[in-house]
Amino acid sequence: MSDAIRHPIQRGHKHPIQRGHRPARIRLGMVGGGRDAFIGGVHRIASRIDDRYELVAGAFSSSAEKARASAHDLGVADERAYDDFEAMAEAEAAREDGIEVVSVVTPNHVHFAASKAFLDKGIHVISDKPMTSTLEDASALAALVERSTARFFLTHNYTGYPMIRQAREMIGAGALGALRVVQVEYAQDWLSTALEDSGQKQAGWRVDPSKSGAGGSIGDIGTHAFNLAGFVTGLRCREVLADIDSFVGGRQLDDNCHVLLRYDEGAKGMLWCSQVAPGNENALSLRVYGSEGGLEWKQEDPNRLWHTPLGEPTRLLTRGGAGTGEAAAAVTRIPAGHPEGYLEGFANLYTDVAEVIVALREGREPPASLCPDVSDGLTGLRFINAVVGSSADGGKWTMLV
Repeated sequence: MSDAIRHPIQRGHKHPIQRGHRPARIRLGMVGGGRDAFIGGVHRIASRIDDRYELVAGAFSSSAEKARASAHDLGVADERAYDDFEAMAEAEAAREDGIEVVSVVTPNHVHFAASKAFLDKGIHVISDKPMTSTLEDASALAALVERSTARFFLTHNYTGYPMIRQAREMIGAGALGALRVVQVEYAQDWLSTALEDSGQKQAGWRVDPSKSGAGGSIGDIGTHAFNLAGFVTGLRCREVLADIDSFVGGRQLDDNCHVLLRYDEGAKGMLWCSQVAPGNENALSLRVYGSEGGLEWKQEDPNRLWHTPLGEPTRLLTRGGAGTGEAAAAVTRIPAGHPEGYLEGFANLYTDVAEVIVALREGREPPASLCPDVSDGLTGLRFINAVVGSSADGGKWTMLV
């Protein structure tokens, strides 16, 4: 007997293969993500996992030649392969079968202009994080979204993991009591040397302030850690005290950051992010402690959540296993014990977005979505600015404004 029969999936709603009628696939476009790009491929896979999208158009590179070649690779028709995103927004908005949503998967400095071009045409946007490269652009984009008929979504993908949804549900239900301490870290080692000097594309733009913005590791992975802590706990950070460094000689942006956090509700936090920590690949972890217990989760072991009620033995909760609730079940695809992680978590956000877009297409009130949005993006840029400013000011407490 197969594992799938022995251990049937208990799903809360939307993800099992649906029989009978399904809404037509959402027409998806993409800006960036062409040949040699990493994150574009991740977005495309995530969009296809639940079979809710069809990629039909794109401006896949700032190089016209690479954009056309990438479109050919991806099976996009020649007439819908564009040399730039402005032309794409204009043409797709004029088509009866034009795209309904666009994924913006470029380096940070392009996020604002690309998002604006499509929002101005009433086309929904799914953007990689951080939302923009500057706080000024983030504020302008937030104002634009407020006026637009289109929706904006931000892919802080770790919020899509089932056991992160479980942790959020437990904390919201009071399982930890009054929250006291939040510790979050994201450590990598891939920039421990001056990789950018070798011509490596992914390293090059991340350490260039004209493309990345004011933050290096704090913008690239620190924002993930910061967003995750807020998503799970529901706490709002008020001020930070930061010490950031560029340990690799000649590097213009930070590659290591230590940050203390003060939350409005009285809880205290610590955040460490580093891209110069040998032995770490994608070591994102979160620990939350309250008056009645604690929780611990690690991204490299994402199907497990450790819960310690005060005065009791530590217990293990697993994705799909006993003791987990509706929040985790709703974003679980396969039986307990089978690995499920990064791509599926990313896909959960794409499917959350699909539910909203289909509702709007059909004239229904969209369901509540847990996908991060423009307000999360604006908070992320305020966080980056506050961290950089605090460190530059000798490590002073700095408000997120």
